[in-house]
Amino acid sequence: MNHCPLAVVAEAQLALQTEGLSPRPATLNQSRLAVETQTIMLQSALDSISEGSITTDENDIRTLNHELESRVLERTAQLQRANQELESFSYSVSHDLRAPLRHIAGFAQMLQQEFGATLEPAARRYLDRIQAGTQQMGRLIDGLLSLARIGNHPICLMSTPLDAIVSETISMLEPDCAGRHVSWKIASLPAVACDPVLIRQVFQNLFSNALKFTRTRHTALVDVSCQENNGQPLFVVRDNGIGFDLKYADKLFAVFQRLHREEDFEGTGVGLAIVQRIVHKHGGEVWAEGEPNRGATFFFTLSRLASTAATVGGNS
Repeated sequence: MNHCPLAVVAEAQLALQTEGLSPRPATLNQSRLAVETQTIMLQSALDSISEGSITTDENDIRTLNHELESRVLERTAQLQRANQELESFSYSVSHDLRAPLRHIAGFAQMLQQEFGATLEPAARRYLDRIQAGTQQMGRLIDGLLSLARIGNHPICLMSTPLDAIVSETISMLEPDCAGRHVSWKIASLPAVACDPVLIRQVFQNLFSNALKFTRTRHTALVDVSCQENNGQPLFVVRDNGIGFDLKYADKLFAVFQRLHREEDFEGTGVGLAIVQRIVHKHGGEVWAEGEPNRGATFFFTLSRLASTAATVGGNS
């Protein structure tokens, strides 16, 4: 029968006490030494098993991490290829549509010039609708081409003073402000590392959007500012236009999606999609808030690594 070392010692002590003898120190010390030795050996074995398990678990985790990283890289590469193919497809389709569209527009114009006076009123209305349709399709094609060019545009980061970008953009939009009361409130903006050509397009599209939807206001207000958000600049463009319902906010940045009738406000629904594409190319985010008849506010950030913020705030 096998006994635990402690049990063996206990039995030996009990036997000696039964015989009326006291255990001799040497014998008892040897027993204790044997028990301690076995205990140490057992603990060592347990430690070895534990270390082996930890080592095995660490190796399994490293293997899983490596496999996960490989899958992420592979999926990212697949997504990039798909996006490039989609952008190339959009560019090719848009470019190839131009030729037949020019033919339709050209023959419609010839028909109107040569036979317009002899056409019945209904025929003239049909002809006008053909021409209006070709013009709208031409604008849509231009929007697709612009969106595709943004995707293919290699980003070139450089330190850019946004004050100058905003000032130049406002000057460029002066024809859109002719005959209107437009109040621009421009705060001091930081210099950031960005692609100046693309960021100018962002401000141009946001400002054009603000001017368009404040057209019904006696005085249009456009407020441009910069706030600090989690240690990085948050750029804000606010207007007092007709606004929008927040439940349709997900459509704002989708291609060809419109929240207002074309009869009331012209456009193709591509401008804000271009803004989103550019901001994403910079590693940032863009979103909007608004209420019907209470204006709209657009926010966007750039990558934390790309942003080299100067002073934030202050009115100019």
